[in-house]
Amino acid sequence: MPHWIDTHCHLDAAEFDKDRVAVRARAAAAGVAHCVLPAVGVADFAAVRTLAHDFGDSYALGIHPLFVGQAQEGDLAALDAELALRKTDARLVAVGEIGLDYFVPALTQSPLRERQEHFYREQLLLARKHGLPVILHVRRSADKLLKHLRELAPQDGWRGIAHAFNGSRQQADEFLKLGLKLGFGGAVTFEPARQLRRLAAELPLEALVLETDSPDIPPHWLYATAQQRGGGQAQGRNEPAELPRIAAVVAELRGMTLDALALATTANAGAALPGLQALSAC
Repeated sequence: MPHWIDTHCHLDAAEFDKDRVAVRARAAAAGVAHCVLPAVGVADFAAVRTLAHDFGDSYALGIHPLFVGQAQEGDLAALDAELALRKTDARLVAVGEIGLDYFVPALTQSPLRERQEHFYREQLLLARKHGLPVILHVRRSADKLLKHLRELAPQDGWRGIAHAFNGSRQQADEFLKLGLKLGFGGAVTFEPARQLRRLAAELPLEALVLETDSPDIPPHWLYATAQQRGGGQAQGRNEPAELPRIAAVVAELRGMTLDALALATTANAGAALPGLQALSAC
């Protein structure tokens, strides 16, 4: 059975409170050998760290753009302090989930537009200070994300992942030039997502990592339309055990075997988040 890395999974989310251990066990049984658990705010730093240690996974610390409205300025100092405190923790592999979101209307207008940009820049600086890769939230914001990455790039360049990438080929190439990998998950399973599927098929193999973003971004077989939800059908909950089936879609698009895709995307994840290589060597 191929072994997979889910490079983006929110196992600390409330949706998993009733069966979190079973969820991780199902993932392991499906061949998901490792999950990366990104924080979304200071309040869940301890949770992602504890879960990563309990499950033998890894974690990232950051303040998500959707949460900057309730974040305090002191949260950046708290993040800095936590990154310093955990610098010897092999399971801390990145600063994330950070970035910009121009999909949610309130975040596109003042003061939240400027506030999330401020938090993004400050967290890039913290990643640079602590020598860590970044896990980026990219939703209708690729060009602005790239602008700040270029302005604040470390001398040896960036490492990390543009999570749930859904931009153009030109934007993809720019992220790759800066040293990042591109995360593909449930969205690629929808046939109408032609541009995304074309990118999954045509980008260099070394560009791709796989993710679920559990419990969010369900693949098409779990997705319920608004009409279906109105009729009482529940939205399916995404979980890391879905990763091999998502991977099968990517493998088919690329005309390659699952084993070859697993080997490549595992190596790519280690290149994006070098801490994963150290963990696999333990």
